Amino acid sequence: MTLGPLPSTPAAASRRTVLIAAATLAALPARAQSFPSRPITLICPWPAGGSTDRHMRALAELAGKNLGQPVIVENKPGGGGTTGPGTMALTARPDGYTISQYPMGMLRVPHMQKVQWDPLKDFTFLLGVSGYTFGLTVRADSPFKSFKEYIEAARKDPGKIDYGSTGVGTSPHLLMEELAANAKVTLNHIPFKGNADLQQALLGGHVMAQSDASGWDKYVDGGQMRLLVTFGEKRTKRWPSVPTAEELGYGVVSTSPYGLAAPKGMDPAVAKTLHDAFRKAMEDPKHIELLDQLNQDAWYRSGDDYAKWARETYAKDRQLIERLGLAAK
Repeated sequence: MTLGPLPSTPAAASRRTVLIAAATLAALPARAQSFPSRPITLICPWPAGGSTDRHMRALAELAGKNLGQPVIVENKPGGGGTTGPGTMALTARPDGYTISQYPMGMLRVPHMQKVQWDPLKDFTFLLGVSGYTFGLTVRADSPFKSFKEYIEAARKDPGKIDYGSTGVGTSPHLLMEELAANAKVTLNHIPFKGNADLQQALLGGHVMAQSDASGWDKYVDGGQMRLLVTFGEKRTKRWPSVPTAEELGYGVVSTSPYGLAAPKGMDPAVAKTLHDAFRKAMEDPKHIELLDQLNQDAWYRSGDDYAKWARETYAKDRQLIERLGLAAK
């Protein structure tokens, strides 16, 4: 016997509506709980072997344990750290399986040249993580024994004294340009894809100095490089004899905070899962030990706070770019 359609009474219709709604609500947590069901890719927009790569790999390993799936680091250097995150924003789905480190260059390069992505609207900000200790290093056999000697040489030979950085528009580039402007000297800037390439260029004698984050730590401690100056608010615990640019009178302080971001339009439940896993990883003793090795401080920000900071910094750094004469024409 074939049953006909259910009676279309108000009571039946109401019952069907309640059942559909209940089924929908029941499915929501199930979907959230199913993430992640496969490995996650974390883009490091710098070459392998540098300080950021070291940091991202350690953080990814710890977060993967919290997520129950491996987090695989993929190096996509170029564009002063913007190629990797920018490509992600344009091509990756906001499903949580592709995320990226989000460096300060993302908020500066768009003021200097045309890009295909919006640094604010095209990203989901997950959490703030850390900031760098920047310094200027030279080879151990360099004639420059102090930062004062380096600047005096630039004063005597304008444009002949060079330094390498991790790319145009990155913090290591802009802090040196700001310092040069304050010191009224002209330096010759040589950009590289990342600090691993830059370190090899310095060690090979292809550049006189490198402006970079603390990926040079092992070379300074090992005696292959000399650290002339750092750019924090105060001297570092690890190299307390090295002065800051601020105390030398150059008026430059930079830590360049960074965090993790994903493509825009991410499910808030997925974003929360990623946030929670990486925040827990940040609190792991192994991560804290690595930050100490890199002489970096934790810079935790929630996703909302990180997004707010990015908006404010993007507006503020426009003024810096314009003051240095680097704004797009």
